[in-house]
Parts: sequence; structure tokens; C-alpha cells
Amino acid sequence: MKKKIAILGSTGSIGKSLLKILSKQNKNIEIKLLTGNKNYRLLLKQAKKFNVKNIIVTDKKYYELALLKKDKRIKIYNNFEELNKIFSSKIDYVMSSIVGIQGMIPTIKIIKYTKNITIANKEAIICAWSLIKKKLKLHKTNFIPVDSEHFSVWHALNKSFKTDSVKKIYLTASGGPLLNTPKSKLKKLSISNVLKHPNWRMGKKISVDSSTMMNKVFEIIEAKKIFNIDYNKLDILIHPNSYIHAIVQFQNNMISIIAHHTTMDIPIFNSFYKNNELNLNKNLYNLDLKKLNNASFQKVDTDKFPLIKILNDIPKKESLYETVLVAANDELVNYYLKKKIQYSDIIIKLMKIIKLSSIKKMKKKYPKNLNDILEVNNYTRSKIKMMLGK
Repeated sequence: MKKKIAILGSTGSIGKSLLKILSKQNKNIEIKLLTGNKNYRLLLKQAKKFNVKNIIVTDKKYYELALLKKDKRIKIYNNFEELNKIFSSKIDYVMSSIVGIQGMIPTIKIIKYTKNITIANKEAIICAWSLIKKKLKLHKTNFIPVDSEHFSVWHALNKSFKTDSVKKIYLTASGGPLLNTPKSKLKKLSISNVLKHPNWRMGKKISVDSSTMMNKVFEIIEAKKIFNIDYNKLDILIHPNSYIHAIVQFQNNMISIIAHHTTMDIPIFNSFYKNNELNLNKNLYNLDLKKLNNASFQKVDTDKFPLIKILNDIPKKESLYETVLVAANDELVNYYLKKKIQYSDIIIKLMKIIKLSSIKKMKKKYPKNLNDILEVNNYTRSKIKMMLGK
């Protein structure tokens, strides 16, 4: 029997990696849906290659262009309101990898149609985890984290979310492209230097977040929510070669160190194939003794990476403050990539906006529904624009 799946964001790096893995493995798979935003040409190409009958192109302009180019066998939709027309029963697996806050609604909407969902969309977990959890429970859908750090923790916990036996969880950070750059030179950086990650091939936005280490702030928030563990049991360690992704110390003082090569193919593959159904390039990813022998660690220098201090101010209970952090950082990084602000402004302005009294109030507000989250998202972005005089 064929395994039925869907990929939200199939034209992005995670989606393309999953399709690459599927193309090299067995043919016992039926892809029911692929989605993208603007890259309709690639989406149509993917649909043709994998014989996919349904695609969603969310950008209206490119949706209309896709209609002109489409194969007669492919049904094209413009949004996620008609998922009931695509799925008549529950499918086996969904990869949700749409980038940004716009991936939140599709992620929540598709939960009811799948037995298993893997979420690579940080914003959905950070901003709407309470809503996602309710949907998962309601529709009896299994959740698998796919970020290399969270997948590693989940693996160390023997593929469960029970953390009663955990004493401490350490997520590792490469330190990004600026780890060895003196603080005095951070103000006069070229964008190309900021985007030059030493270990990973990533998009521009996540590369900037890696350089400021805001990505680690987000990953700690994700870990707190996913594993329902207190912030005081979570920490970050700088590990420049990125071979070890997480370290879990248990209450009995046993320590699990989870390592794998710097490729997302490994967590993606293992989120899809269970119980050793197939092997992923078994000779390609052998133990790397050189990296293991050079597995140096160090504490984060919060003077150089001050955004890490934000973790001290995040409420213990879920709040709309997390949405503020996502929206403010996203807006500032976008301005930086458009060369409208300096690199140092990302940090300075972010630290400034979270000190506003109207923003601090968000720490006591719980996200009751998607509208609450979207309103705070829009409000925060408007505050950033006002602050920058845009």
C-alpha cells in the first residue's frame, strides 16, 4: 500500500531535500499535494516529475500564471481553504516547511488531514504552539520535530516528549560566520560576510539570524514548548564544527550526545522513514573521527551576542510576547537585507522595541486564537516601521 504524503513549501530547501530523498528511495509513495508561493515553474516541474495531482500557489499573480502553464491532469488552488477537496481521508505524512509567519495557518489547517506531521516552520511552533497542540490532540495526529537540534533531543528521549528524567538539555550553535570576528568590526560588515555561514547552506534570513544568534533564541523557545520543559533546564553551547547537535543530561547523570553530519537530509529522512525501512547513503555518512576529536565547546559570549539575553525575559507561560520577537526580528532582518539599515541596527532596534511598555504587556497575554497572533504580528511590524521612520 502506498504511503500518501503532502509537502507544504516544496520549493524551499527543506521541501526540495525531502523530494530528493524520495526520488532516490522507493516508489511506494503517492504525493497528494505540493505547495509554493511564487516559484510556480518549479512547482509544476515537481508535480510532473512525481505525478502529483494537486498543487497550491499562494501568490495570486503566480497562481494565475500557473493556470496558463498547467498540465490538464493537475488541479491548481490559490489557498488552503479547499483542503477538503484534496483529501478525502487522512494521509500518512505531512512536511510543513513554509518559511515565515505565513506558514502558521496552513500548518494548523492541515493537521486534521494527516496521521503524522513534521513541522520545520519555526514561527508556527513559537507563536502558535498551544493552538497546534490542541489540533494534534483533537485529530490524534503525531508530531515530529525536524530541526536538527530538536530532532536530536527527541531521538535522545527515545522518540518521546517525556522530559521528567531530564536534568539539562544543551542545544549547540556553530557561532555562525562572525564567531571569530572582533566585536569592534561588527558595525562595518558587508552582507556577503554575514551570509557566509561556515557549515550550513541556508537562506539569507536564517543566515542573518545565525550571525546574531537570534536563531538560537528561537530554538530554545521551540524546545521549551515542544518538550514542555522549563527554561532553566535549557542552555546553549558554542560548537563550531556543528557535528554535535544536542546534549541531554538525565537525572541519573547519564549523558546522551547526539551527532550527525551537517545536512538536514538526516533528520528529514528519519522523520519520514521509521524502523530502518531504508538506509540513507549508508557509506556517505560514516563516523567522522576528525570532527569528533575536534568537538570543542564554549559558553556563549553574551557581550558579543547580546540577543541571547532576551531568554532571561521570556515568560514561563506561553504568551504573545514570543510573536513580538518573531515579527520584530523578521522585519528588521528584511530591512537589513534590503540595505535600509545597518547590521548593528538589527540588535539595537530589537532590544529597544521589546522595552516599550505596550510590548511588555504582551508578556501577560495568552494567544487564544490565530487572530490574536496575527494582530500582534501586524502591530509589532508597524512599530518597527515607525521606529525606523519608514
